[in-house]
Amino acid sequence: MWQGKLESIYVASQAAGPVRSLAEVQAVPGFGLEGDRYALRQGSFFKEPDPGIELTLIEGEAIDAAEQEYGLKLAPGESRRNLVTRGVPLKDLVGLEFRIGAIRARGIRLSNPCSYLQRLTGKDVMKGLRHRGGLRAQILTEGLIRVGDLISE
Repeated sequence: MWQGKLESIYVASQAAGPVRSLAEVQAVPGFGLEGDRYALRQGSFFKEPDPGIELTLIEGEAIDAAEQEYGLKLAPGESRRNLVTRGVPLKDLVGLEFRIGAIRARGIRLSNPCSYLQRLTGKDVMKGLRHRGGLRAQILTEGLIRVGDLISE
């Protein structure tokens, strides 16, 4: 059994818009994080409601490894994932429910870096984040998520 921590929270109110770091955010099932582009139905990849776009996570360790192995200097918010975790095996959460502080979520599918993210950052994220681009998840219960919250099974 593992237990990790929520290291940081990011939302962007517009597709391709800048991300904002938050100390806390409201998670809403069926929508996403309040103020985020996908909850507002404005994300670059929004076509219709999809539980896999409600919440995105990336391991802080993956960002660290991309810098160590490929020299990819990527600020946590540049990954354009909503949550940066530490001590959480995200690849193991596909199809499983887990807790982030007061809410429950379900891992839907792994998220790979794409050419769109590479264009936005101007960095070689395709190589640096290959097989460690994070997790797309569905929000199951409404509640407040805070930096420092525990993440557990």
